[in-house]
Amino acid sequence: MYRYFLQPQLDVSNNSLIGYELLIRQQVDGKWVLPHDFASIPIDVQADLIDRTAKKLALKIGSVSFNVNQSQFIDPTIANAIIAAQRHIYPVNLVLEVTEEVTDKKVSNQQIIDQVHFFDDHLIQLSLDDIGTGVNTYDHLEPILPYASEIKFAMQNFRQEKRENEIPEALNFWNKIAKQYKLRLILEGVENEEEHEMADDLEIDLRQGWFYGKPHLFKLDGDK
Repeated sequence: MYRYFLQPQLDVSNNSLIGYELLIRQQVDGKWVLPHDFASIPIDVQADLIDRTAKKLALKIGSVSFNVNQSQFIDPTIANAIIAAQRHIYPVNLVLEVTEEVTDKKVSNQQIIDQVHFFDDHLIQLSLDDIGTGVNTYDHLEPILPYASEIKFAMQNFRQEKRENEIPEALNFWNKIAKQYKLRLILEGVENEEEHEMADDLEIDLRQGWFYGKPHLFKLDGDK
């Protein structure tokens, strides 16, 4: 069985909840764990989960976001399921966070851009996740930036790569890029008061992380 764990996304300038990131988990032997292979989860299962979860949240938030890799982002079957879910949960907006995950098939920038235009017609937004780590460097993302609505800076990725000392400079750079392209910038992985204050100093208002709320299981109707 699959369910989403929700992590809040906040605007600290007015202490408001702007949305949730949906983090899919699988129940194995009575415990909720990360699925071994996200790509193997049937898209109709994911679409149904998005639909049921977002409907239940609809009166509380403006958006829900979830991760896809580049191959999934341009996949027509997945796109149709996502569009159907968006139609059902309107006026809640779906935001697709395209990750830095390397996929078997090479996806061109033009394929991404074409799909953004397609999703735009259905009020579905593109978020570029994990900026500054993996393949999601500035040079790689520059052609796509004009078509995105949001970028996400994941401090936890820098920690995993033992690059914590690079966070302030990199975050300052991406903050300038967000302003240049008029993008929302969400800082994720905020875990303590020091990081909270760093974000204050850089005037980055949109944040996500354990400091503000850990992911929690969102039960659906019929769950025990």
